[in-house]
Amino acid sequence: MVRTRLPREPEKEDAPRKGSKDVARHGKKRRGVAGGSPLGLQDDDDDEDEEDALGACEEDEEGLEGLGVPLDSVVKVWCVHSTPNFSLPWQRRRQYRSSGSGFVIDAERRVILTNAHCIEWHTQVKVQRRGCDTKHLAKVVSVGWEADCAVLTVENDEFWRDIKAVQLKKKVPHLEEHVLCVGFPVGGDTISVTSGVVSRVEVMTYAAACSELLGIQIDAAINSGNSGGPAFNAYGECLGMAFQSLSSDSAENIGYVIPTVVIMHFLNDLLKHGSYTGFPTIGIETQTMENPHLREAFGMSPTQKGLLVNRIAPTCAVATLLQAGDVLLSFDNEPIANDGTVLYRKHERVAFSWLVAQKFYGEPAQLKVLRNGELLDLQLEKLHPEVALVPVHLFNTKHQVPSYLIVAGLVFTTLTVPFLRSEFGEEWECEAPIEIVHRVIHQRAEEQGEQLVVLTQVLAHDLTIGYEELENMLLLDVNGVIVKNLRQVLALVDGCQEEFLRFTLHNNLVLVLKASDARTATPEALEKHGIPSASSPDLEAEASCGVEAQAVEAA
Repeated sequence: MVRTRLPREPEKEDAPRKGSKDVARHGKKRRGVAGGSPLGLQDDDDDEDEEDALGACEEDEEGLEGLGVPLDSVVKVWCVHSTPNFSLPWQRRRQYRSSGSGFVIDAERRVILTNAHCIEWHTQVKVQRRGCDTKHLAKVVSVGWEADCAVLTVENDEFWRDIKAVQLKKKVPHLEEHVLCVGFPVGGDTISVTSGVVSRVEVMTYAAACSELLGIQIDAAINSGNSGGPAFNAYGECLGMAFQSLSSDSAENIGYVIPTVVIMHFLNDLLKHGSYTGFPTIGIETQTMENPHLREAFGMSPTQKGLLVNRIAPTCAVATLLQAGDVLLSFDNEPIANDGTVLYRKHERVAFSWLVAQKFYGEPAQLKVLRNGELLDLQLEKLHPEVALVPVHLFNTKHQVPSYLIVAGLVFTTLTVPFLRSEFGEEWECEAPIEIVHRVIHQRAEEQGEQLVVLTQVLAHDLTIGYEELENMLLLDVNGVIVKNLRQVLALVDGCQEEFLRFTLHNNLVLVLKASDARTATPEALEKHGIPSASSPDLEAEASCGVEAQAVEAA
């Protein structure tokens, strides 16, 4: 690993996450949460909740006990980040510091909750209690990127002395309900308290992993550093966790809170499976059925409502169950409207995807569809994740570093969203080559392990003369064999028995090298450019496993 020094400039607060556009998108809540009660759960049926909550804080010298919230449960999270360099995948970028917020949800089990993006690419995490001058080393226990949640723990007994836990309220708050956001935002070192009201509850985009989950919009200020802090109601119950805000260019004083139902799903997932598995999706592309002629053409009666299924991902859970042209009428007996929403609460509707997201992988589901005018009740035996052709993050990989392969100065890597951001910036949809953008948006994985491989650059070497300007081009095949993933490219190069290595790129470009000369040139290019290895750790591990397997077979 390349070791880098910390920057000398002042410590940075964690970068604020941009919220989704102010678009009315809607989805529904499931009755109850499977998997048992999560850590720190508050029972709404307790008649003494309000009294307990109002008495949660002991008297202090600052006179803040009147707020009725457990301020001492809120901690400051310090993190040192070491981000991979996706443009030069054998390196890491210079380390930087950030700070955010967190809060204790179970003092007995020593559990602290914060945002996933606060500890992204962490090399060291420390937490500091309010009014304490000591920063304690923390360990990251689990991360749920879709929900932007992370669980931390501290081994030091001193940290947990006399600390109280925040209680999570089961129900999602109603509009106009009072909200108190607590954290350690930019602008000072001490704890900060801001107040507002709930202004919207809907399915929204979580910026950390581009997932669509239920969220709460509030008018309280959520600034850089507030991320990971709790949001309380008037009775001191935790309604959720601050995590992102809308850009000040678009609107003012619009912040977003992860509701406790999402946090509880994340915690229940850990209790149910022993590790984080994620929020399910069913992997279909749909079209609204609001046009009466469209409904009539697909055989719908005047009383029937639903969504038209246009496309089904080959690796999704319903790939063998649904067909293009089906009209999805209900999910788990909850009717779906023509605009794709389901009833959430009285006078409130949310996107039907929220019904799916509240389930757990491995659970069954019931679907009612209209196919060629015939009503069908379909039973999905088990939900499972769809294979991501272009991952939005490396959180599911063992080594959590970019995969790469160097062949005589040709640098190949896998196409991921972090790579696109590194090469083309946040507006990569506009800046990246149109062929790549088209694949990212429209192509879906056909099988497990499928990847898109990119020739990201050509390192200077005598063997690569004339190829220097080729960069960021999709690799389609090697010697006529269609490329499925980077591991296959390594196998094709190492096992090549032909005189030439022929790499076909998009736009019908062909790159040719003599196979024997390429094998000789690879270590020369590595030495010339100071690169420690011709392949990433994941490819090296798979190659060594293959060699060991061959040795066992030979024996």
